[in-house]
Amino acid sequence: MRTEIQYCSICHTISDGEICKICESHNRDKSIICVVEDVRDVMAIEGTGSYKGVYHVLGGKINPIEGIGPSQLNIKSLVDKVSKGTIAEIIFALSSTMEGDTTNFYIFKHLKDFKVTTSTIARGIGIGDELEYADEVTLGRSLMHRIPYEQSIRQV
Repeated sequence: MRTEIQYCSICHTISDGEICKICESHNRDKSIICVVEDVRDVMAIEGTGSYKGVYHVLGGKINPIEGIGPSQLNIKSLVDKVSKGTIAEIIFALSSTMEGDTTNFYIFKHLKDFKVTTSTIARGIGIGDELEYADEVTLGRSLMHRIPYEQSIRQV
């Protein structure tokens, strides 16, 4: 098994061939790319069954304290994909940590000159969570990124 596993040449997730099953699929919207840190994030999002685009695995997050810079991540290949003009949207799905936000911002700055929509996954209070146990940053973001009530009842 160890000799057959490799990284997908398109999205950098693990694969048993040169191109992974997701990138190979004709049922995926290849104009939407979800940017994630590693393969565990791909598996988590795939587990929802609600995402039909493709992925781009960075292989980590920018973390100067640990000596991880942009050149050590799969950022250049993402910018190259976007520069071809076939990508409509980039979804940032990195964790909401200082390193995740820094990485999102770094990529955003490199994509701003291209005609591509950038978005980030929603962050906030989970369903069933008590407000008193939420940290201030999460609670603050939940308030800042609130949606009209009518939209919330349509999603249920």
